[in-house]
Amino acid sequence: MPELPDVEGFRRVLIACGRRCVTDIEVRDAGVLRGVTEKRLRKDGEGRRLGTAWRHGKWLFAPMDGGPTLVFHFGMTGSLWCCSPDEPLAAHDRLVLTLDDVRSLRYRDQRKLQGVQLLGDAAVGRILDGLGPDALAVDRAELAELLSGRRGAVKSALMDQSVIAGLGNLLCDEILWRARFAPRTPARDLSETACRGIHAAMGRVLRSSVRAGCVPPRRSWLTGRRDDSEPRCPRCRGALCSGRLAGRRTVWCPHCQP
Repeated sequence: MPELPDVEGFRRVLIACGRRCVTDIEVRDAGVLRGVTEKRLRKDGEGRRLGTAWRHGKWLFAPMDGGPTLVFHFGMTGSLWCCSPDEPLAAHDRLVLTLDDVRSLRYRDQRKLQGVQLLGDAAVGRILDGLGPDALAVDRAELAELLSGRRGAVKSALMDQSVIAGLGNLLCDEILWRARFAPRTPARDLSETACRGIHAAMGRVLRSSVRAGCVPPRRSWLTGRRDDSEPRCPRCRGALCSGRLAGRRTVWCPHCQP
């Protein structure tokens, strides 16, 4: 699933396309539209210039000058591509925006679990009201305060978008492995020192992942080992454990994360 680093990469795709005018909108599969019809999307979107894209957590916002905002949520398999208009379409290109007839912005999504909205300022505000602070902007004291009021496991708290926006399954496992805390540790039992360690690990993982445009599957990372047939910890070489937490596959090292 695209997490904060992936969506930050998609924001850069939008910026690379430039602040150009939307000269044509082609909806190749209306199954990715959320709360907007193809007719309205074309009526309210064509002829408008894209503004400066911005991101909060896993949500990407592309304001249109003098009009509403294109809102992207990528689900499990969504992505954005900036192409030449004459580049052949991919099988899962669901929405194509032609920009000044020189760029083609494509929303590509195999499973269509989320999609694209067209929203006014009030509706954008309602989305933001349901989200916690962006993970890249959370300072150490704020993280400690956010976690101290949670009753469940620390991984569940970190993955809850209403607590902290942007962290997903891979990031949370990586952060907790680096900070040496078991994913089922009760969030409210974490000491100030523990929260400091988690915050430091979160910063390092996010900075590296944003540079890579994804959570990189490096062999020195837990992420690079979790899908091995017999996964072993990159740090202690012990066998990794795998289970379900918050409905997601969770991987940890029982030695490094007691």
